[in-house]
Amino acid sequence: MFTGLSAFPLTPLRDDAVDEAAYVGLIERLVAAGVDSITALGSTGSYMYLDRAERRRVAELAVRSAGDVPVMVGIGALRTSLVQRLADDAQEAGASAVLLAPVSYQKLTDDEVFGLFEDVTAGLSVPLVVYDNPGTTHVTFTDELYARIAALPHVASIKIPGVPPVPDAAAERVQSIRAHLPDTVSIGVSGDPFAAVGLGAGCDVWYSVIGGTLPDEALAISRPALSGDREAARAASLRLDRLWRLFREFGSLRVTAAIAEHLGLVAPDSLPRPVRGLDPSTRAEVARIADALHIAR
Repeated sequence: MFTGLSAFPLTPLRDDAVDEAAYVGLIERLVAAGVDSITALGSTGSYMYLDRAERRRVAELAVRSAGDVPVMVGIGALRTSLVQRLADDAQEAGASAVLLAPVSYQKLTDDEVFGLFEDVTAGLSVPLVVYDNPGTTHVTFTDELYARIAALPHVASIKIPGVPPVPDAAAERVQSIRAHLPDTVSIGVSGDPFAAVGLGAGCDVWYSVIGGTLPDEALAISRPALSGDREAARAASLRLDRLWRLFREFGSLRVTAAIAEHLGLVAPDSLPRPVRGLDPSTRAEVARIADALHIAR
């Protein structure tokens, strides 16, 4: 569960409600492609825009539709007590693991971040993935904070926010993190443009935005990278370079939603307001890229 490709699907909306049929279709698409795990309600799944009942329902749909594929469920929220209730909901839904980002309106100290994970892991019966996403949470982890949290019970993996683009520097960064962690805790790369380099540098798993909508294209990167064929992984990533450029310019969520809408996997205007999709000209560019890559529904 904490190796390979973990696919992060969108949580599509229609008329300001979760589009359950479209969501189940996305999960079934991932299962058919053979992803190693599915992470529901990550940032790509717009978890912070959904209320508790919606999140509980999404967790239930993901687990029910995933079959034998392990499902991790995001449980980040502003208050520790709500995170704990969301963790209970995820476990009751049958999640194989939970994913926790330290979301906060007020800037948190390292001790407060540690305290959050300490409080939440105390009530868990499933593994936990630490979600380091400073661009969204504005919390910056140090290697020392990784080490403190990784020593807590149930902590199984750390999702790092990308690696340096140069392979030697990426390997050095991954080795530095690994030196602070128990052998039982895996390292997962995020930031899709860095996945091939990160996996080649020693990361165990790719927590992937694009994998939640285009699993075949993501597997074409992760499988050779994890088997040691760095050139094949790099070539598969370069094939998506135009998408990576749009990710950097407009954000991965908006671009991925545009792809899913173009392919008919979700309804138009599938993002939760106030988040809006791409403008028409950029949306047309996304469509041209998808068509040029011969991406199938």
